[in-house]
Amino acid sequence: MTPTGNWSYPTAIKFGAGRIKELPAACAAAGIKRPLLVTDKGLANLPITQATLDILDAAGLGRAMFSDVDPNPNEKNLAAGLAVYKAGGHDGVVAFGGGSGLDLGKMVAFMSGQTRPVWDFEDIGDWYTRADPAGIAPIVAVPTTAGTGSEVGRASVITNSETHVKKIIFHPKVLPSVVICDPELTVGMPKMITAGTGMDAFAHCLEAYCSPFYHPMSQGIALEGLRLVNEYLPRAYADGNDLEARAHMMSAAAMGAVAFQKGLGAIHALSHPIGAVYNTHHGTTNAVVMNAVLDFNRPAIEDRLGRAAAYLGIKGGFTGFCDRVWELRSTLAIPAKLSEMGVGNNRIDELTAMALEDPSVGGNPVAMTAENTRALFEAVI
Repeated sequence: MTPTGNWSYPTAIKFGAGRIKELPAACAAAGIKRPLLVTDKGLANLPITQATLDILDAAGLGRAMFSDVDPNPNEKNLAAGLAVYKAGGHDGVVAFGGGSGLDLGKMVAFMSGQTRPVWDFEDIGDWYTRADPAGIAPIVAVPTTAGTGSEVGRASVITNSETHVKKIIFHPKVLPSVVICDPELTVGMPKMITAGTGMDAFAHCLEAYCSPFYHPMSQGIALEGLRLVNEYLPRAYADGNDLEARAHMMSAAAMGAVAFQKGLGAIHALSHPIGAVYNTHHGTTNAVVMNAVLDFNRPAIEDRLGRAAAYLGIKGGFTGFCDRVWELRSTLAIPAKLSEMGVGNNRIDELTAMALEDPSVGGNPVAMTAENTRALFEAVI
């Protein structure tokens, strides 16, 4: 049976098949009368997006849409979105899509009433206090993939188009006031995207679970998220119409994003620069580097992953867990090396420097240095 529920952790979540119909009520609850739906280029003309605009239109909320969003959204996309938002006299955002549409939609709402450049709000210290909270428009988030979990996040990843560095922009009020998780919206996802986004959710749960910081709530959420992906991602991949599997993957994606408040690690520290320089799919990149990072972190995480393996019903402790990751990657047709995704070995020094500056570095269980990070890149490329 497909699960359903109403949750208020970490925000109000309307979860269940067909619940996209509740979007007008969600806008009303958030105080939005003139929403701008922000999504990416690939989703703009798809039936799920047009049907969602029909639902808004029928409720008298118009059908305004901005979709000039790149796979790795940047400050140029943001400026274009803000121009459309202000010209249309909008009072809130419906962030709709995968990570890129959700992240950019959240930033359009956040920046709609700010006077400083977006880079002034990077997730460093208390920089978020520079923002005027009254200038942040309300957000309703509607995920159409089961991966990033950006719908329950208080930050967005925006790529600087000049330096190709991914920056995390944070503010507590960037957390959407209402989230609609309707697994029916994910049914049409291509196999490759189902695999990549699903492994992104797995990476979030895995790195949060292994992070050395203390956050027992996130720890528990990460562990159950790992179980859901392990069990249901192969099913969602094999049959895109398996609504039960799609629903559990949607939960796992949100759980991963809630859990990584506890920290991320080397998987993300490697994949962020690769994605910024080579424009690779983020979740797929995470999957390709995953086993090398597990081996790298083994001295610090062997016992902990042994416990996770037992909970997931995997025999063989740490080794069994790593074998299962390889098995998942094989089932999902994930490339064995980054070279298969167009990543060359001629920019390893640059990638290493970028990785060591990535915020995820601090959450890795084993300290990352120029030497061992470079070796990791060589191993995965």
